[in-house]
Amino acid sequence: MKHFISANHVMMGSMGLIVLSALSGCQSAPEEKASTEQTEGQNKFLVVEQLTNGKYVIVEEMPTTGPSRAIIKETDANGTVRERVLSEAEMKELADQEYKKMEAGQSELNAEPKSEGMGLAGTILAAAGGALLGNMIANALMNNANVRKHQDMSNRSAYHRSSAGGSNSATSNSQKKSFFGNSASKSTGSSSSFGG
Repeated sequence: MKHFISANHVMMGSMGLIVLSALSGCQSAPEEKASTEQTEGQNKFLVVEQLTNGKYVIVEEMPTTGPSRAIIKETDANGTVRERVLSEAEMKELADQEYKKMEAGQSELNAEPKSEGMGLAGTILAAAGGALLGNMIANALMNNANVRKHQDMSNRSAYHRSSAGGSNSATSNSQKKSFFGNSASKSTGSSSSFGG
């Protein structure tokens, strides 16, 4: 007995695969959103370093299961680096004060960033506002374009870069490479085989 495959059978099979792909894509989106929301409200361990201009940047950021805390590295007039630890309560107090200034329009987070780094309270609020003050404030901060710009300019940690999608000015301006090492924007007119 011979089996014939008609165009209708092929089309129905292809349509079935497309529908299954679309349905599986719809199901994975809420899971990704839930994981993003979970990391926003997660407690953080920060290492914050003072720059020569007196501003602060985050050099390390990690999620933690314990309370949020930060190590602050400051350089005094003699060039001596001193470290101090901020407890979660101290971080909450600084973040709350900065958020109130932001609501009143008096925070540096309200304006476009002018240079790398921010004041200590702004740095803490931008990095750990959700963990310290709750998800509603985290959402308000994430919906503010100036806050996101300040976060990107003041957070040097690899964790921030990976959770923000790995976007920075160096990679966004460079040309994308294809799997085989060619530039994605180039198109070649000649055909070639895999071997040559």
